[in-house]
Amino acid sequence: MVELRHVSAGYGDRQVFSDVSLKFPQGKITVLLGPNGCGKSTLLRAALGLIPIGQGQVLLDGQDIRTLSPRQIAQRAAYLAQSRGVPNITAERMVLHGRFPYLSYPRRYRKEDYGKARQALEWADALDLAERPMGQLSGGQRQKVYLAMALAQDTPSIFMDEPTAYLDIRHRLEVMALARRLADAGRAVVLVLHDLDLALRGADCLALLYKGRLKQAGSPEEIYAGGALDEVFGVSVRRVRTDSGWQYYCEPKKNPAV
Repeated sequence: MVELRHVSAGYGDRQVFSDVSLKFPQGKITVLLGPNGCGKSTLLRAALGLIPIGQGQVLLDGQDIRTLSPRQIAQRAAYLAQSRGVPNITAERMVLHGRFPYLSYPRRYRKEDYGKARQALEWADALDLAERPMGQLSGGQRQKVYLAMALAQDTPSIFMDEPTAYLDIRHRLEVMALARRLADAGRAVVLVLHDLDLALRGADCLALLYKGRLKQAGSPEEIYAGGALDEVFGVSVRRVRTDSGWQYYCEPKKNPAV
């Protein structure tokens, strides 16, 4: 499990978020919500030791993350970044990069690594792309390959920054279904999402960030009932009951009568 205790972090002299205490439990989907620039992506990077922590402490399975090597961290937590390069290799070779934390140098892939990569491609619904060059894939297809790369890392925790970007609605739902399968298998799944309906319907826990602070954390029902979503996003978040559960939608806030 990854736990943040009163953590502040940023880039250089610019502090992006401050005094955040948050846990990402195993077997649960935690979604980070908030408007652009509130610190969601920076929080993920700080939680994985990818940027220095200004104050506070991050614990990974009870150990201070600053005492662990990048290799040790990568064997415990996978990270799907928001933006990535497009190397001139096949999709399968890209996914095999997820096996780097388990290989010595020079890297020589084992039968186990190829098996993990193929399994990850299958989980991400991208097995048919294995032999395709990355440069020939659409944005949505590349996103599925990058997701498979994170899955191939085979870690107890997986952090994904906007994994539904570039995906159509069917594949967005499939990503959330995959996140549920991973959580049900005992992994801690942490997502940054902008789709409120997807987050409220699919998460076990929500963490709402606003202006560099943790505004509220709790279950989707608690976050919705508390009204903080309206304040943070400047809209009226509403819901209706459907055969598949609550459906959430947003309306502009009404201006008071003059």
